[in-house]
Amino acid sequence: MGVRHLEKLLRPSSLAVIGASHAQGSVGTVVMRNLLHGAFRGPVLPVNPKYTSVQGVLAYPDITSIPIVPDLAILAVPPEESVAALESLGQRGTKAAISVTSGLGRVSDNPALTGQLLNIALRYDIRLLGPNSLGLQVPALGLNASMAPQAAHPGKIAFVSQSGALCTAVLDWAWPRGIGFSHFISLGGMMNTGFGDILDYLGGDPDTRAILLYMESIPERRNFMSAARSAARNKPVLVIKAGRHPAVQSATVSHTGALAGNDDVYEAAIRRAGMLRVYDIEELFSATETLAIINRPKGPRLAILTNGGGIGILAVDDLLDEGGTLAELSDETLESLSKALNATWSHGNPVQIHGDSDGARYAAALGALAQAREVDGILVMHAPTCQSDPLEVAEKIVATARQNKRTSVMACWVGDDRVEKARALFHQSGIPNFQTPHQAVRAFLHMIKYRQVQDLLMETPASLPTEFTANTKMARRIISEALEAGHSTLSEPEAKALLSAYGIPVVETRVAHSPEEVRSIAEEMAGPLALKILSPDIHHKSDKGGVRLGLFGADDTETAARRMLARIKDNFPDAEIRGFTVQRMEKRENAHEIIIGLHVDPVFGPVILFGHGGTATEIINDHAIALPPLNMTLARDLVERTRVSRLLQGFRHQEPADMEALYLALVQVAQMAIDLPEIQWLDINPLFCNHQGVIALDAKVEIAPWRGGSLVDRLAIRPYPKELEEVYTMRTGQDVILRPIRPEDEPNHHIFVSRLDPEDIRFRFFGVIQELPRSQMARMTQIDYDREMAFIAVGYDAEGQSETLGVVRVVNDPDHEEAEFSIVVRSDLKGTGLGNALMNKMIRYCRSTEVRKMTGQILIENKRMLTFVEQLGFRRVRNVDVDIAEVELDLLETH
Repeated sequence: MGVRHLEKLLRPSSLAVIGASHAQGSVGTVVMRNLLHGAFRGPVLPVNPKYTSVQGVLAYPDITSIPIVPDLAILAVPPEESVAALESLGQRGTKAAISVTSGLGRVSDNPALTGQLLNIALRYDIRLLGPNSLGLQVPALGLNASMAPQAAHPGKIAFVSQSGALCTAVLDWAWPRGIGFSHFISLGGMMNTGFGDILDYLGGDPDTRAILLYMESIPERRNFMSAARSAARNKPVLVIKAGRHPAVQSATVSHTGALAGNDDVYEAAIRRAGMLRVYDIEELFSATETLAIINRPKGPRLAILTNGGGIGILAVDDLLDEGGTLAELSDETLESLSKALNATWSHGNPVQIHGDSDGARYAAALGALAQAREVDGILVMHAPTCQSDPLEVAEKIVATARQNKRTSVMACWVGDDRVEKARALFHQSGIPNFQTPHQAVRAFLHMIKYRQVQDLLMETPASLPTEFTANTKMARRIISEALEAGHSTLSEPEAKALLSAYGIPVVETRVAHSPEEVRSIAEEMAGPLALKILSPDIHHKSDKGGVRLGLFGADDTETAARRMLARIKDNFPDAEIRGFTVQRMEKRENAHEIIIGLHVDPVFGPVILFGHGGTATEIINDHAIALPPLNMTLARDLVERTRVSRLLQGFRHQEPADMEALYLALVQVAQMAIDLPEIQWLDINPLFCNHQGVIALDAKVEIAPWRGGSLVDRLAIRPYPKELEEVYTMRTGQDVILRPIRPEDEPNHHIFVSRLDPEDIRFRFFGVIQELPRSQMARMTQIDYDREMAFIAVGYDAEGQSETLGVVRVVNDPDHEEAEFSIVVRSDLKGTGLGNALMNKMIRYCRSTEVRKMTGQILIENKRMLTFVEQLGFRRVRNVDVDIAEVELDLLETH
């Protein structure tokens, strides 16, 4: 539903409690009490035919008797009465409701009742939170529309949970710590209000500084991924994902299926969206405080300043155990510290000063570290002694940190009673502070990880090292012929032919239908040879005696084939034997065995796996997962999340592997996931990878008929819509390509904007700008094709280099009803028809996606643009400001 009517749910001006009560312990009693104690400023309307008043408030016998239409209604009635209540609310025009009724549980638990509720909500366009929700709180409004045993403090953090029990636990944990919330929301059964809808709302809420999610499952992957990516660009989004260790099926025929566990896929999705995953409540809030308050460090190098050697060593141990980086202090920094401190300091990192150090000594050391270019973050630690005052030291640290904002500063005052006031001062001053070295180090590493996932969102991907055009016609023919023959798996030669169709190098493989044919092939191929049984019923052939390696000569190879055939028939009498495959054993010096896989996850659809390959791949268990589509940057990130990536970088006498060839292979497999919905899983194992490139030695593919539907709807992230590319001939006779924008276009887009006339820049951006920041330029080229679109015109200069000539873009609202457009064409190309072609292409696109209207804002003095859009059917609807007009095109009108 997007954000439609969420304002009624989260910022109501009036509300009704259906089933409000006096009865001790009843849901209606608790909800009513919480609302009245919360000091909600709007009218609260209890509904119950048994009472004339409830808790001192005039009650109404039924919904039709309520004198006004409430923005929000809370259903605190038994499940069997909820349907009639929601129907009456819909007839009155209420647009938001919360079902706090127990007994409905998950949607699947009571399909008859929940189905009726959902139909009513859809018919009357009601935003329904629940069923089985604990309710929600918005402390700044005095709104406690929940069954929680206590109210939340007001604050800037939003907490959204699938679990009501966790909500009450978090409230109880946060209250004594003074942690406040902008919103506190229990989703319950997520009938028509889920994570994606709430993220869309909170992502644009100015009163919310960070968003915390407790997640168990995701019913709508595309909506969630789009909303999460959008929200995470604006503010930190942190996730606890429960259910990390589900029971795993004992029989899995593919390596990829065995490795790609459900939690691994959620991890990949969380990372791809730019969110940060944590694993417990304390970690969740400590990470939130750090991310929301502190200047995020530009790098991973941490300096530690302490008055105690023991706590400093503990911090270093924790840092290095977690893969962090201890800053190596430069000679210049060491000299500055030596001037500021007495001779007994440690002369290294950690910077250990004497136990009697006062605030002045701490401030001097912190000032020197804050100026060090080799330091990205500083952890200041203090253990109470009889010779120093923890509060006085804290005061000096706060003052020094305010004067040196280049470097991130955190505090760890260990102890309890004597450091309590110092901790309170840090909290008031916006400096994250922690009770233990481990908590402090973990919080710093959260910042590093968060910066990495955010940088990944903004990084311009490298161009492909070689343009590849998949032979999809051949690939589809291979699959369709196998399906027509009744096969659910491709033979090894078929699987390798499929890889070849996508440009992935494969070792030469020939098929023999008998030992005699094996002999003939062996006579033609020089050894050493590899011989494998060819059977759709035998997986992991090396474990079943279906593989022989290092064979020389026709006699040895034929003998091996006869023995293999006899052994397989004895051990697997029911297996279908199609013959053998014979291949020359690939000799690649210092080659690493890699696995690349494709697996269809029941929630997120196709996923790509990379890891350490070979027969022991499950035992080694070194792999990472990513969601398609991939580009070279995302492929690199996937590889770098494995241990084998360090081996691929080269060591001692071994040359580094051809990483670009490896990244390209991952991009090619991801493209297969997009193009070929019949693939259920794919294993390339092993894929040899060394300085010469990559080559697939073996491949397995399971297929099933595609039942129809949209190819892109299978994917959690919509891929690049290549089908929207077209060629347009300008009035000058020059051909240009009109196509959707890609992340790789960022360098050319930067050049394009820099060459616009100052007036064109002012008309486009409503002001004079010298240069767009890189983050904004990345945001303009790395778009979510589900929610926005940008078409660019691409031409070629005299040297044959591509260049951007113009761009038109729209951004849809989350409800996908309205799209706001903007357009700009290179200043020297006006009058060529390019602007008209771009705008008409966008209008056609918006109509095809069932957007209801296009809107735009244009400076009134930009007469040329106003005339241009009016000729396309737009009309002026209002003036946004004295100098800005808003125009609108109704896309539902006949055209």
